[in-house]
Amino acid sequence: MAYYGVEPSRLGQSNLTGDVDALFLKVFSGEVLTTFEENNLMMPLHRVRTISSGKSAQFPVTGVASAVYHTPGDSLFADESVDGSNTYASQIPHAEKVISIDGVLTSSAFLADIDEAKNHYEVRSIYSTEIGRQLAYAADKNLIRTLIAGARKTTDRFGTSNGSTAAVIASPYVGCQILVDGSAADAAGAGQVSGGGDNDGTVDGDDWVQSLFKMAELMDGKNVPTEGRVAVLPPSEYYKLIAENQDAINRDYNPEGNGSIAAGEIVSVAGVRILKSNHIPNTDETSTATIHSSTLINNDVFGVDGVGYGFANFSETIGIGFQTEAVGTVKLLDLAMESEYYMERLGTMLLAKYAMGHGVLREECCYEFSSDTTT
Repeated sequence: MAYYGVEPSRLGQSNLTGDVDALFLKVFSGEVLTTFEENNLMMPLHRVRTISSGKSAQFPVTGVASAVYHTPGDSLFADESVDGSNTYASQIPHAEKVISIDGVLTSSAFLADIDEAKNHYEVRSIYSTEIGRQLAYAADKNLIRTLIAGARKTTDRFGTSNGSTAAVIASPYVGCQILVDGSAADAAGAGQVSGGGDNDGTVDGDDWVQSLFKMAELMDGKNVPTEGRVAVLPPSEYYKLIAENQDAINRDYNPEGNGSIAAGEIVSVAGVRILKSNHIPNTDETSTATIHSSTLINNDVFGVDGVGYGFANFSETIGIGFQTEAVGTVKLLDLAMESEYYMERLGTMLLAKYAMGHGVLREECCYEFSSDTTT
């Protein structure tokens, strides 16, 4: 028997009109797409001091002693010498580095009750993770800028100015900018050193290998410890060491293995550990107010009227090199997460915060890799 004119009640149709599947629940996979976690690597690679109170911390620094051959019969004391001069006793310079606590850096998000009730997946853990990451990234970027500031200093921590590239290379207390392509840096100004590349206007893998050896050579000459040497490059430069110069990973040169094309990684060059990060600055920030140049930052690493870690030109920066004694961090409030329900606002505030500051400790451990080709 045939039935005519019977209309089914469509459970998925809204108000008997439109799409018959409109009201059916979308299947939720349980996965939420968020941004990929960026490499955050600076915090364990330098000196960190935690204080329980106060606004700053002092790091005493000293110079080196001298050695002099003794003439038989001479006194080691200046007041007993023939001419009253201090011939034998070393005059060791002393200074200090003071790192201040910056203002409290925060990241937060507010969740309304009604939105959480409507939503069909949990977001509090996602939000907590994201706001925590942003603070970690901010610290990473501030530390990288602090290292760059240290590499650009030509006056050492004892007040001695080095007005030429030769003086910068000879000084045991300052680092420098390394021009990776190997331009005529000796004429480019104090603090710029040729990386030994081919000076063809393009930075390639061979140039990087030469520049990393140059940094290792400079560190050796300044008695920087071999342990803890690191170079951090943006991905675009990091992969040149693998794709454009395979000597660094060639097992004929490195029988114990130093990375691979298959894995897309390289371990070290010239004893320098190679890492990559998306946090290397690459724009001119001299006239741009950013979170790195807040008036609440109490550390003026570039020495330009208290603008924190920013207000500098990074347009030619393509990497950093350092040793773990290069910079320091002072923590007053470590990274912490808090949440509180506000009844009058019918929602929950999620908050991440920390209070810390960064500064240069040993300039001779700080190096900046530059694409500058100025002659």
